[in-house]
Amino acid sequence: METIRVTTWMDAPMERCFRLATSIDLHLVSAAQTRETAIGGVTSGEIGEGQSVVWRGRHFGRWVTHTSKVDGWRPFSYFRDVMTEGWFARFEHEHHFAVMDDGTRMRDEIRFSARHGWMGRMLEKMVRRHLIGMLRRRNALIKRAAETEEWHKYLERSGAAPSSVRVAKESRAHRWDKSVVGG
Repeated sequence: METIRVTTWMDAPMERCFRLATSIDLHLVSAAQTRETAIGGVTSGEIGEGQSVVWRGRHFGRWVTHTSKVDGWRPFSYFRDVMTEGWFARFEHEHHFAVMDDGTRMRDEIRFSARHGWMGRMLEKMVRRHLIGMLRRRNALIKRAAETEEWHKYLERSGAAPSSVRVAKESRAHRWDKSVVGG
């Protein structure tokens, strides 16, 4: 089992950084080098709780399909996607967000293991370098977009936030409404 940890600091609000990290459109731009496309599930806009996306891209000279499902969701501090179908024996990607004095800290943690026994384990080091490169490109794009007006391109195109984010906001607002609490 391999673990990758990458931390990115952004001078931008946590909610914006979180939403950019859930943007399928932003991911596609960051993965242009591998000709990645979203071919199933949520294929544009923002992905949310319980939703899946099927990615197809060219990695190591082969076309690879990878299906991920968001199975952990705490807007705007955390979400987790796990592979439900694909090349890996196991693949989990946790996204953590925290407000810092100087903006937002985004921390990615990817845990994976390869299939194919000893040969897969030999490939894990090469795959690790490949995944780190992809993650750094993605995070650099999230940072650039979050810190400039570029974020509008990814978040306003899709309209509102995913329904699970809207529900979380509405339930928080409802919980503190004085007419409901009895104040």
